Amino acid sequence: MIAHRILLAAALLALPGVAQAQFPNIGGLVKGVQNVKKLGDSLRKIPEPEEIKLGGDLASIILGAAPLVQDAEKQRYVNRVGRWLALHSDRPDLPWQFGVVETDDVNAFSMPGGYVLISRGMFDQMRNEAELAGVLAHEIAHVAKKDHLGALQGSLRNAALGDFTEYVGGSGGIGGAFKSALINAGKDMFARGLNHDDEYDADRMGVVIAARSGYSPYGLVGVLQTLSAAPEEKGYALMNKTHPLPVDRIERLDRAMGTKFDTVTAVVEDLPSFVALRAAPAPAVKSTPARAPARARSRRRN
Repeated sequence: MIAHRILLAAALLALPGVAQAQFPNIGGLVKGVQNVKKLGDSLRKIPEPEEIKLGGDLASIILGAAPLVQDAEKQRYVNRVGRWLALHSDRPDLPWQFGVVETDDVNAFSMPGGYVLISRGMFDQMRNEAELAGVLAHEIAHVAKKDHLGALQGSLRNAALGDFTEYVGGSGGIGGAFKSALINAGKDMFARGLNHDDEYDADRMGVVIAARSGYSPYGLVGVLQTLSAAPEEKGYALMNKTHPLPVDRIERLDRAMGTKFDTVTAVVEDLPSFVALRAAPAPAVKSTPARAPARARSRRRN
């Protein structure tokens, strides 16, 4: 299971010196703990460059366990759709990067700073581009709301006293030992998932982002219906462990959406390019700059 590989990769990435910090006296220990608590309380407020760097480090955990799919066109396509959606989020200026990772497990991941990864297993479950947009918009919402930073902040508050003394670099950024603690907390976050309330909020915000971008607001609901039809299958284990039940998410979305989107017209549900990407893999290349899908550009809703 990818969860086990993620745990192993994250453990290997954690710096060994974190748990071996030496304290000259009890005063230094108390000061270190107080400073760590202060940093934990304000983690959502770290400078954006630090957030982006942290997100890249966390993304490397996932990519160490499940590399990018070797399909250049698929990677470019997902980046185009994802970046178009991100332009309609509350944080359009982040250096958003999207990718499809090689695993049969059905899941999607996002990291601070604009990193979003979707599994090949999840991609293959989707029936149209609106469903892809729904999942990507959900992950974009997590990043926009800084949900991961909030989860990491909670982990640091519960950390052992001796773990974090070298917490800040000279420039006020994240220092080596504190960064290692964050990576360890990220490992736990991937295994446990985010708070269920954060997931429900990301569902609602994701629907709005998709609709603003010109996609059907019901794409995510379609994915959740697929997930609810096969909850016991092997590839769904991590998704079910880290997210609320699909049926509960559908019920919450139904109440939140109500009739608000009944009058939405001229929305994108699918494009021929989505179906074409089921072809055989090609060698992976670096993703190209974002460009809105043709019909989404002509039919977007602001």
